Amino acid sequence: MEFNLFTPTKLLFGRGKLNELGKQELPGKKALLLISNGKSVKMNGTLDRVATQLDKAGVAYVICNNIHENPSKEVVMEAAFCAKENVCDFILALGGGAVLDSAVAVSAMATNPGDLWDYVCGGTGKAQLLQYPGLPIVTIATTSGTGSEINCWGVISNRETNEKIGFGNPNLNPVLAIVDPELMRTVPAKYTAYQGFDALFHNTEVMISRFVNVLSEPIALSAIENIAKHLPRAVKNGDDIEAREAVAYGSTIAGLTMQLNSTTAEHSMEHAMSAYHYDLPHGAGLIMISNEFYRFFVEKHACDGQFVKMARAMGMKDASKPEDFLTALAELQKACGVDNLKMSDYGIKKEECMTLARNARETMGGLFTANPCEMTDEDCAGIFERAYK
Repeated sequence: MEFNLFTPTKLLFGRGKLNELGKQELPGKKALLLISNGKSVKMNGTLDRVATQLDKAGVAYVICNNIHENPSKEVVMEAAFCAKENVCDFILALGGGAVLDSAVAVSAMATNPGDLWDYVCGGTGKAQLLQYPGLPIVTIATTSGTGSEINCWGVISNRETNEKIGFGNPNLNPVLAIVDPELMRTVPAKYTAYQGFDALFHNTEVMISRFVNVLSEPIALSAIENIAKHLPRAVKNGDDIEAREAVAYGSTIAGLTMQLNSTTAEHSMEHAMSAYHYDLPHGAGLIMISNEFYRFFVEKHACDGQFVKMARAMGMKDASKPEDFLTALAELQKACGVDNLKMSDYGIKKEECMTLARNARETMGGLFTANPCEMTDEDCAGIFERAYK
C-alpha cells in the first residue's frame, strides 16, 4: 500500500479548455512562448488563439520556434538564452512531446549556469545539482503521447555523444497544464498512431514495473482501456472528438502514473535507437520493438497476472493467459496501420543491436531496475534482433 505522489500541477482537461487560459493566474507577466520549428500551430490557428488569451491576461510574450523532433541540447540552450535575453519570467510550452519535454530543460537552463549536460544524470552527464530553481512552466498539449504536460521529465539528445537521456527535477513540474482535445484534430493519422502507442506503453510499462502500486495500477488500466478502444478511431478520423478525448486522457494520465512509479527498459531501448537515428519518431521506435520486448517477459512468466489484466483492459474480456496480451497488442497495431514498421527504413542495421543494447543501459540504466525480471545486455540485443525488419 506504499506510494509517493507529488502533483503541484493545476490541470485543465477537456474540450474548449484553451479558452480558459486568459482567466488563469499565470506565473508572470512575460512568457517565452516555446513552439516547434514546424508550422502546425500557426496554420491551424492555435498560436493565434493562445496569443489572444495571453493578451486577455495582460501577459507579454516572445516566441521561440526552434524545437525539433528528438530535441537536442543545442536547441535547449538556444531557447534558454532567448528566455534570459528577453527577461522572460516563465515558459509557456505549446506543442507536442518534443516541445513539452524541452520546456523542462529550457526552464532549468534559463536560470542556471553552464551546459545542460552538466546536470544530466547518466552517460557522460556530470550529474551536478541545479543551483537555482527553474522558471515556472505552463504547458498546452497539442498531441497525445508523452504525458510531459503534467510531470517534471523531458528527454533530450546529445548528438555529439549519441546519447538520449531523461532530465528532470520535481521542482520543474509545470504549474499549469491545459489538455484540450480539440487542438489535436489536425494531427496526421500516422503521428496520431505513433503518439498514441507512446502513451499506451507508458501505462503498460507501469503495469509490468516491479514498482507498480495500489494507486498506479487502476489508473494505468483505465488509461490502457481508453487508448485501446479509441486509438483506431482517432487514427481513422482525426475529427472524432470523442476518440481524441479518450486518447488524450490516456496520455495525460500516464504523466501521473509515471510519477507514481516508473516505466521500464522499453523506453531506454528506444531512446538508444533514436539517439543514433534522429529521424526516427519515438512512438514508431517503441512500436517496432514492443512485441518482442513484452514477449521476453511473457516467456519468463515474470508477471503473468499483469499481462492478463492488460489484455482484458484492451478488450479481451475472457483473457486468461499472458500470451493474450501479445495478441491484443498485435491486433491494435494492425487496427492502427502500424504493424509493419521497419527499423531498416530509418537506417538501423542489424549489426547495431549490441551497440544499442549497451547504449540503453549506459544512458538510462535506471529504467532496467524497474523491469519485472533481469534483462542482460545479451537479452536486450536479442530483442532488437528478433524485432528487426
